[in-house]
Amino acid sequence: MSAYTDLQALGAAAAARTTYFDANLELLRRSVDPATARRAAVLILFGDLDDQPSDFRSAGVPDELDVLLVERAATLNDHPGQVAFPGGSLDASDAGPEAAALREAQEETGLDPDGVVVLGTLPQVGLPVSNFLVTPVLGWWDRPTPVDVVDYGESASVFRVPVADLLNPANRRTAVMRHGAGVHRSPAFLVNGVLVWGFTGIILNAVLEELGWTLPWDEEREIVPAL
Repeated sequence: MSAYTDLQALGAAAAARTTYFDANLELLRRSVDPATARRAAVLILFGDLDDQPSDFRSAGVPDELDVLLVERAATLNDHPGQVAFPGGSLDASDAGPEAAALREAQEETGLDPDGVVVLGTLPQVGLPVSNFLVTPVLGWWDRPTPVDVVDYGESASVFRVPVADLLNPANRRTAVMRHGAGVHRSPAFLVNGVLVWGFTGIILNAVLEELGWTLPWDEEREIVPAL
């Protein structure tokens, strides 16, 4: 099977409610009250990288397969400076999570939504820090267009990361956050000097696990994110 057919199968499984996601996502699902949480959507957009494919040869994914990410502006109130999928709140004018994810991605990165094939929506996930219930929208970049920061008040950078680099065990970390006496550990990725952690790291890890693409890595390699 190709990466595209794997992603298609994941979208179909999500629609049939036959996917399995790890305990971190189950905890996040139960972390907000659906009756009071705000709705949001993010676009998990895979495609073929135009240049700079991965040097890491990962069995299972093409070297040129990539995913689109955004580094949030350091001045934002919610999750400043963190790496995220394009996305945001659902507006009253949005037809649903898919429309919201595409609209937000266009506003943040300048991509042309007409070039994106939506493969499905994944189960909603809670984001307790900002009380959001987030729908991840799985997409394939059928006709890629140039992307860049549209509003520096919202984003510091927009970039495409080879999936093979994310899967490289040398780039895997466990992010450790301490809150008082409590310690929270979650999967993270350190690529090109950028740390993908928190909500995005958890979702990305769960999706790659569900696709069967991940490789064994040392979960004892810890990193403390800078806040």
